[in-house]
Amino acid sequence: MKRHIYRVLVSTLAFFLAAQFLPIVAATPLHFLWAGIVLGLVNLMIRPVLIILTIPLNLITLGVFTLIINTWMIMLTSGLLPGFYVPGFGVAFLVGLMVSIANWGFKEMR
Repeated sequence: MKRHIYRVLVSTLAFFLAAQFLPIVAATPLHFLWAGIVLGLVNLMIRPVLIILTIPLNLITLGVFTLIINTWMIMLTSGLLPGFYVPGFGVAFLVGLMVSIANWGFKEMR
């Protein structure tokens, strides 16, 4: 449980930092926290199913296809949360990359 809370907070911070450099639209700073929570739930429920279904693509691309799955999760979060908008696949890809790097860095720090 503690790990999930940390991941939500790291994702929230990554969303906030990504919004400084990319055209992410959030109505209020609280939307970044909600986006982190929604992304955590999406990653908990939907991402494992997509990872299993795309094992052949992940094997062929040596795991790079996981970045596409992360992009889809960011786009789904954007679609589910009113007031939080990521304008396209390219921006969602960069946000997903930033969130992944932030979560990896957090995991390495523990």
